[in-house]
Amino acid sequence: MTKKLQNITDKLPPLIALLGFVLIWQLVCFFKIVPSFMLPSPIEVVLAIINDFSTLLHHGKVSLIETLAGLLLGIILAFVMATVMDRFVVLDKAFYPLIIVSQTIPTIAIAPILVLWMGFGMAPKITLVVITTFFPITVGLLEGYKSVDKDSLNLLKAMGADNLQIFYHLKFPRAMPYFFAGLKISASYAVVGAVVSEWLGGFEGLGVYMTRVKKAYSFDKMFAVIIVIVIISLLLMKLVKEIGKMSMPWLNLAKNENVNQK
Repeated sequence: MTKKLQNITDKLPPLIALLGFVLIWQLVCFFKIVPSFMLPSPIEVVLAIINDFSTLLHHGKVSLIETLAGLLLGIILAFVMATVMDRFVVLDKAFYPLIIVSQTIPTIAIAPILVLWMGFGMAPKITLVVITTFFPITVGLLEGYKSVDKDSLNLLKAMGADNLQIFYHLKFPRAMPYFFAGLKISASYAVVGAVVSEWLGGFEGLGVYMTRVKKAYSFDKMFAVIIVIVIISLLLMKLVKEIGKMSMPWLNLAKNENVNQK
């Protein structure tokens, strides 16, 4: 009962803040503080979502496929890079600065080049999502590998464990919290990356639909697209959080013990 009450009280502040924001938004529109053609009211945005639901669903499905495909490839690339860089110190010193440099290039500058090279299909969108998402996961995994307890590492080596056994039994479990922390960030970046790439060329997707309604000055529909993007991002982050809980049951046990002690 105490745990349920704690969950409710934890969710109340953000819910109240969200309702307060929507209320202020509605009042600003109601009193015409900002012209309606510049800022549609929350009611108008909700009506736009309802009226264009099938269209938003279609374009949202395309963006979600691009997001998931890019995120999956980003995870694979990050895992391979981080593991190889951890195993070979020379590669870590060589590639880490290049990885940092790759993140200083704005995605809006990369997208047109990818479209020029790969066309207007899904390939440039997925590639941009990969470029956007692999960095936080790579850095998280590297930090996790390097945070391994030295005494535990020496103990396994003294017991005759090889590199693969050390990785499986010590390094990878230790890196999992760091991995999921980076994955949460990447999940939010992934949707944005897909939408940005769709702005610059394509036939389907939320970014394509957003540019169309913007040119038609249908700002209620444009805000509806933004709401859909936010919802998809939040659902992806929630999914990552739940997968993390299932993958690391030992952390949940430790948290429950701490709560019970308090």
